[in-house]
Amino acid sequence: MTEHMQSIGDLLESKEQDSNLTYFAFAKSYKVKAALAPTKASIGEIPDVLAGRYRIERLLGAGGMGAVYRARDLLSEQFGDPDPYVALKVLSEEFAESPDASALLYNEFALARRLRHDNVLRLHTFEVDTDCRRAFVTMELMRGLTLDNLLCERPMGLPWEELRDIALPLLDALSYSHARGVLHGDMKPSNVMLSEEGVRLFDFGLGQAEKGILPGLPHLSRERFNGWTPGYAAPELLEGKALSASADVYGVACVIYELAGGKPPFRRLPSTQARNEHLERKLRAPKNLPKHCWPALRTALAFDVADRAITAKQLRDVFAATSSWLQRLIRRRT
Repeated sequence: MTEHMQSIGDLLESKEQDSNLTYFAFAKSYKVKAALAPTKASIGEIPDVLAGRYRIERLLGAGGMGAVYRARDLLSEQFGDPDPYVALKVLSEEFAESPDASALLYNEFALARRLRHDNVLRLHTFEVDTDCRRAFVTMELMRGLTLDNLLCERPMGLPWEELRDIALPLLDALSYSHARGVLHGDMKPSNVMLSEEGVRLFDFGLGQAEKGILPGLPHLSRERFNGWTPGYAAPELLEGKALSASADVYGVACVIYELAGGKPPFRRLPSTQARNEHLERKLRAPKNLPKHCWPALRTALAFDVADRAITAKQLRDVFAATSSWLQRLIRRRT
C-alpha cells in the first residue's frame, strides 16, 4: 500500500468522540496530534500537480469556503483518454487549517456520491496529497454557465418555456436528493449550472444527511462557518435551527422566482429581515410565471415552516402540469 493510500485510510478511520464532531472523528485519538491535526506549518501551498496525478491548469471559481480548479488527470491521459479533464475542489487556506476541514470535504463527497441523477453533479474521488497535506475532491468538469451568470445576461427573467426547462430538472434533482435522505443546504443560483449535458445541481458543502442515513458520518457543526447565503437561506437556518428539506424548498423557490422575474423575491435581504419587515405582503407573482404555478411557489416562499407546506416533488409536479390539465383535474374532483 502506498503512502498516499495509507494516509487516506488513516483519515477515514471513524470513531465518534463527541456530538459536535470534527475531522478528528476520522482518526484514532492517539494519531490525531501526531499525524492529522493541521497547523499553519503543516498546510502547504497547492502544488502544480496534486497527489502526483492531477495537474492544475486554471481556477474555475472560488467561494468563501473553497476553490474549484480545472485539472488534467495525467494517469487517464497516459492511458489515452481523449478527455482527461476533471474539476478539482479544495478548501480555502483559511478552512484547510481548521481541524474540521477534511471531515467537511469528505462529508460533501459522501453525500453527493449517494446520488445518481442526471441533474446532480457527479463526484469521482476523495483524495489527500500527503506532501502539502491537502484533501481534495475530483468531479466531472462542467462546461456551461451558472444561473447567477445567466441572470446577469437576462435581467428581465426567462420566458416560461425556458424557465420550465430549468425549473423541472432542478426540482427533479432536489426531490430525488430528498428521497435519498440528502439535504443540499445551500440552494442559490451560483450552485446550479446549465452545462452542455443539461442542468446540474452541485456543491453539497453545507449539506447533511437525514437522520438514519449514512450513520457512520460524523455530525458536523456548520454554525461557526457562517456559510448560509442570507438572501436564499430560510429564516430558521439564520436563526440557528437545523437544516431540513423545507429549508431547501425555500431556497429553490427563491431561485425559481428570480429566474421568472429577474429579481429575487425579497430584494436579497436576509430572510429574517424580510420577515420582520413583512415583505411577504408585497410579494407578487413574476410576470413570466403561469397563474397555476403561483400558489405553489408562494407557499414554498413562506417564512414560517408551518406555512411552507409543500415538498420539492409537489412543487415539481405543479410546474410539470399544464393549466388545462389542472382545470380538468379540478373538475373531476368537484
